[in-house]
Amino acid sequence: MLLTLSTTHRPATDLGFLLHKNPERAQSVDVSAGRVHVFYPEASDERCTVALLLDVDPIALVRNARGTATEGFSLGQYVNDRPYAASSLLAVALGKAFASARRGVSKERPDLVDVALPLEIHLPALSCRGGVEMAQRFFAPLGWTVGARPVPLDETFPHWGDSRYVDLRLTGTQRVADAINHLYVGLPVLDDAKHYWVSSDEIDKLLRAGEGWLATHPDRDLVTRRYLAHRVSFARAAMSRLAEVDDLEPDSLDDAVVTAGSGDEQDERPVPLVLQRHGAVVAALRASGAARVLDLGCGSGALLAALLKEGALTEIVGVDVSHRALEAAARRLHLDRLPDRQRARVTLLQGALTYTDARLRGYDAAVLMEVVEHLDPDRLPALERTVFADAAPGTVIVTTPNVEHNVRYEALLPGGMRHRDHRFEWNRAEFAGWATGVAARRGYAVRFLGVGTDDPEVGPPTQMAVFTRSAAVAGEDAA
Repeated sequence: MLLTLSTTHRPATDLGFLLHKNPERAQSVDVSAGRVHVFYPEASDERCTVALLLDVDPIALVRNARGTATEGFSLGQYVNDRPYAASSLLAVALGKAFASARRGVSKERPDLVDVALPLEIHLPALSCRGGVEMAQRFFAPLGWTVGARPVPLDETFPHWGDSRYVDLRLTGTQRVADAINHLYVGLPVLDDAKHYWVSSDEIDKLLRAGEGWLATHPDRDLVTRRYLAHRVSFARAAMSRLAEVDDLEPDSLDDAVVTAGSGDEQDERPVPLVLQRHGAVVAALRASGAARVLDLGCGSGALLAALLKEGALTEIVGVDVSHRALEAAARRLHLDRLPDRQRARVTLLQGALTYTDARLRGYDAAVLMEVVEHLDPDRLPALERTVFADAAPGTVIVTTPNVEHNVRYEALLPGGMRHRDHRFEWNRAEFAGWATGVAARRGYAVRFLGVGTDDPEVGPPTQMAVFTRSAAVAGEDAA
């Protein structure tokens, strides 16, 4: 079972720093299915290739098996394609051999971690249920140029047709960490099988490896189901954590694009609404001049990751009632691996936003991004007191769905909400009425902005209010 990864980045041997594998010597590591060997068939300044060879031990694999697909008949546990075709076995080997590279860590060359390199990946025999088309569906949206050809059942007898295996070549300019994570998820998804028992831990593995790309993949439902071995409850849990319905790529976002590629070959894709929200919030924070910021109801830390990139923010505090969400945020931010200076900027606190909390006082700004709609309406006055009266930051930014825009989402049934945990969704007049009342009662001025394409009939998908504390009130408190 073989995989090669090559680059023509100059000097190409920098690949060894990113993979934590020295091109001058071969290395081996044991996994449950056998032994993984990592070596470099070529290593020069012009081109460097690393090869990962998994030597499968069929006997050990059977001993460790719990409900694998080969248990249909006893001989099938020993006579199968596992030693030869890339599958979930190779994904596990990748995860073990390139663990630091997958996390985007390089002690020797940290400057290279976020650099997209010209890469080529070759899998001579990939188990792929769905053939060439399925390989295209998975990898092409991730920015890869996919070269795949079916492997015939027998080249001597071409009339027998093609096997379920493909010879796959991927070329593209990618971060090495992203490339490995694409493979880590893609191999078991394309094989549509796993050689080990799938538990709820697989949800976290999928979300970690899919961070930054899975939520916007056009086949994310299929990818999620296949990766989680069609365990319906697991797939639902993963989907609910991935994103809300409005974080898909709705047709209405046709005027907001990201551009990839160069020259005349440009690939335009709609920017997911969640990223547009992040951008709008960050822009409002920049305009406010805030240095110390609260992310209230931070969830798994998506916005925190964006805030951490803002050098002007000296202190960032994420607050959520869910301990599990805070653990996910810590993983997303890689808090255990951040440099000391960066780590000192971030604090995660467990707390309920409807109860007074002295820890939240004295900050320049607070963000409630897609939070208020998760509260029962009768709890909103308590939220108002906690945030606007007790914590009382200079700026408060609130975003919430615009229910009028829901008719533009084909996936939503009439009267449906964008997330199963939403308690309500406001139209523009209702949101303006609530925000204006809060501002008047608590000594703030408020202005309203739309996020996403402003549909002439139903308005933008997300509505945002920016509250600014009046100078008179701030002065009274200071006195």
